[in-house]
This record gives sequence, structure tokens and C-alpha cells, in this order.
Amino acid sequence: MLISLKYKKALVGGASQGLGLAVAKQLAASGASVTIMARNEEKLKTVVAALPVSENQKHNYLVADFSDFEKYKKIIDHYFLSNQVDILVNNTNGPKAGTVLEKTSEDYLSAFNLLFQTVQYTTAKVVKGMKENKYGRIINLTSRTIKEPVDNLALSNTIRAAVVAWGKTLSRDVGKYNITVNNILTGNFDTERLAELFETQAKMLHTTVEEITKKSITDIPLQRLGMPEELANVVAFLASEQAAYVTGASIPVDGGLLKSI
Repeated sequence: MLISLKYKKALVGGASQGLGLAVAKQLAASGASVTIMARNEEKLKTVVAALPVSENQKHNYLVADFSDFEKYKKIIDHYFLSNQVDILVNNTNGPKAGTVLEKTSEDYLSAFNLLFQTVQYTTAKVVKGMKENKYGRIINLTSRTIKEPVDNLALSNTIRAAVVAWGKTLSRDVGKYNITVNNILTGNFDTERLAELFETQAKMLHTTVEEITKKSITDIPLQRLGMPEELANVVAFLASEQAAYVTGASIPVDGGLLKSI
């Protein structure tokens, strides 16, 4: 199966590193013109310069801080004054770790703006053009923790579950326009974000990052961390014509880590 995204325009969040970066590379390698979003402009410039251009695509970037929702809205509003998007990959940086008992109402509101409001707002902007074009792919990168909550990730567990429920609901509203909406439940991938989480866990449990990593791998049936490129391959499929009948799905990409069905 040859996946071609030639002539498609993609917008990818959190794409200066980690999973977002891998997704941006794969979509570009499949022929899409990709606009990436993140906070660090120097990293964004470096990534854009390195993205594949085998189909003479034009790639771009937006300097956007998902944690500042009001400023983020202005950036997105300006972008969509002159742009349309065929493929939207909603991906944001995660909130700070912590237990339910530690987090305040303000913490939950901040996490809601970071993980949900930015996703909903961006999606609302792309849907209009997708409806007019009778084509669209909306892919939300969430987490396997929405099915099996992980200790010390109270904010992420809670708000990402809302994103998945919202995505499922949206898929039923936009399907008639040939727009698909799917959620990817990510497992443990070899990224900077996972390294930070392991470091936090190690401090809490008074152990080493190596021990936390070893325990994490032991729990994964495939006995290894995932590579970002492996998740990017799934995103590219969902973004393609070949996945036209896949919508409203929440797909674990976790090496079998989830025990639930």
C-alpha cells in the first residue's frame, strides 16, 4: 500500500520534537505540505529546513505556546485568514505531573486550556474549510491513560479523556462531509517527554531513572519502548485516502501495554 498525501496541507502541533516531529516528517515524506507548531522558533526553523520536499512542497511554522490560550487563539485566527488545512494533527505538550490531591482548581483550568481548549479551537477553524472541500482528517494524539489512569498524572488522565469523548462526538457530526476524526492512544515512546516523566517518578519513588525505565519496559508485551516513527506511520495511514472508512476510533499504539479491551 502506497500512501500519498500529495497536494494535501497538514497542520501539526507540538512538532519541534518527539512524536509531533516524527509525525511532521512522515507526512512530509508522504507528500504533504506541513505547517508545524511549537514554542521554540529556532527548533521550528531547523525542523522545517529538514522536512522532505520530494513533491516540491512548501513547509512552514507557527510559533505558538499552547499554555497561553488567549495568545494562541490570536495566532490561530491570523493563520486561518489565509490558509486551509486538509489534515490536522492535534498534539500538545503535557501538563505537570502530580496527584489528584495535590492539584487545585486553577491547575485543572490551566490543563483544560492546554489540552482541550486549544484542540477544540483549532479544530473549529479547520472544519469550515474541510466541509467546503468535502475532505478532512482530524487526528488527536492523546494517551493510553484515558483507559487505564496512571498514578501521578491526574491532570493528563482527566483532560485527555475529555478530548477523546469530544473527538468521538465530533466524528458523528462531520462524517457526512467526508471528514474523519480519530484518537490515537499513545503508549511509552522514546521521547524527551517520557524521559521527563521517568525522572519525576524516580524522584518520587527514591529510585533511579534506569530502574523506572526497566520496570516500564517489563510491563510492555513487546518488551521495548516505541519509536516515534512507529506512531507516525499510523498517523500517515489515518491521514490518507486508504483510511476513509475509519472514524470515531480510539486506537492504542502502545506495544500492547493496555490490558483492557
